[in-house]
Amino acid sequence: MNRPRLPRTIAALLCGAVLSVAGAAAQETAAGVNPDGTVTAPAASVPYSTLASPEARAFFPKLLAEGAQAPPITAPIAASRAFYDRMNSDRARRMEKLYPVTIRRETIAGVGADVVRPAQGVAPENRRRVLLNLHGGAFLWGARSGALVESIPVAALGRIEVIGVDYRQGPEHVFPAASDDVEKVYRELLKTHAPGEIGIYGCSAGGVLTGEAVARFIHDKLPVPGAVGMFCGALLDLGGDSSWIAPLLNGQGVPAHPLGLAALPYFRGADPRDPLVQPGLSPALLARFPPTLLITGTRDMAMSSVVRSNELLDEAGVPTELHVWEGMWHAFFSDPELPESRRAYRTMADFFRRRLAR
Repeated sequence: MNRPRLPRTIAALLCGAVLSVAGAAAQETAAGVNPDGTVTAPAASVPYSTLASPEARAFFPKLLAEGAQAPPITAPIAASRAFYDRMNSDRARRMEKLYPVTIRRETIAGVGADVVRPAQGVAPENRRRVLLNLHGGAFLWGARSGALVESIPVAALGRIEVIGVDYRQGPEHVFPAASDDVEKVYRELLKTHAPGEIGIYGCSAGGVLTGEAVARFIHDKLPVPGAVGMFCGALLDLGGDSSWIAPLLNGQGVPAHPLGLAALPYFRGADPRDPLVQPGLSPALLARFPPTLLITGTRDMAMSSVVRSNELLDEAGVPTELHVWEGMWHAFFSDPELPESRRAYRTMADFFRRRLAR
């Protein structure tokens, strides 16, 4: 079966993306509302948000131009991984200048990992605490360099050890290989840490995997971690208003249809209604989730799913925090120079400082 070709710009713009969009729908020539609520409108120009920072306004066109160079998601996997590794390696170098850390390569329970620690040392209150980072990358790329991009600022600002996990990805592996690997590392950490001392977070595909991992722990009767973070990734498949509107705001036009998890090679053969794929489908699972931080932006195609995930967790009685950044795109904090990125890092570090057991 031929998979839909995804636009180059959006794939790079959302580097580390869980999902993307295929094809722009033809713009209607007259405004109107259909009986089912579908709104049609003539082609329109949408200015960039006046509420975002000047730095973000200047950076946004450059981001789109860089995205135009990305291989399509259907490209040979080696080409995609090489492209995103170059991009993420450059980001990691820039981050290390702003957020000094030490990095050590390890193998934990047979799974590769990068252990990132603040150069000034772990804070006394965090000596027993540890964070697991599950990197983004559409369950296709992002190992090592992508994990460092997500780990470096949190480790430095939070003065806490962060372990980036190199979980198995598609197309070589399929669900639940990544959940298996995260559980292996988590079980190993439970030998030396109380569950409340462990936090888990991820962006995009890593945000999805964070939710899937917690669901897996509950299914396998393991204690849940002290707190988790899902950033630009949700407990549900892509859907809602942002799956249509964000591509327009990111220069792609309104998509013919948004693509879901089933379009990703990693989920080949998986049941999309399985709560271990979409934990948001199971209120019983959600009721046992730990405190959760959710982050997104108004130009993130996952925003609606993230907002709905927050609602579902709140309905289940789980303490949550939802932060939505104006004008920000999917995985916006991958670039460290933006004021919005700096605020996001501090939000992440502060959340785990407050929520993990002392």
